[in-house]
Amino acid sequence: MNAKKFLDKVYGLTGSQAVRGFYDDWSDSYDDEVAENGYATPARCAEALVRLATPFDTKILDFGCGTGISGQAFRQAGFTELDGVDLSSDMLEQARGKGVYNALHQIEASENLLGGYHVIAAVGVIGAGAAPPEAFDTVMAALEPGGRFVFSFNDHALAQPEFPAKLEQHLAAGARGLFEEHGPHLPKIDVKSTVYVIEKAQ
Repeated sequence: MNAKKFLDKVYGLTGSQAVRGFYDDWSDSYDDEVAENGYATPARCAEALVRLATPFDTKILDFGCGTGISGQAFRQAGFTELDGVDLSSDMLEQARGKGVYNALHQIEASENLLGGYHVIAAVGVIGAGAAPPEAFDTVMAALEPGGRFVFSFNDHALAQPEFPAKLEQHLAAGARGLFEEHGPHLPKIDVKSTVYVIEKAQ
């Protein structure tokens, strides 16, 4: 399977085992393929936190950190306290080599996240071919009261009602929207994403 075919097939994946195996197989070529397509969302998520005056020493959990591209973006923006978790052990090996995380852990799809984080990021993670809408609940349960969730929904996720509906559910339950901006995701293949930051109720 060549690199191009990974990106072509990812949005059709269903089930955590299929996702884990797919990303394990993709791990060696993932960075190159998304870079070739102009992957812009990680830097946009980091910039959203900067624009909201998030302190650079805030503890951030990078949920679904993959190969660590998002962690690199947060580091380049100035954030220093990063941990990462992911389903794929092979993706985590790539992330470990980047040296941007204080700690990295493999998790199961149904596993609760450790608390103690004021910011949790899910950059390109919740959506078609990746984490299901219920992952949103997992993140919000782990956040500290008043903590911030920075995440993105790409065009494929925005086109499936269950993903925007999950955001609206949490906003209706008391979370506060702080940031929302539609912009480039993978511009070379004309896919965009909306970056959001929401704040958990105190």
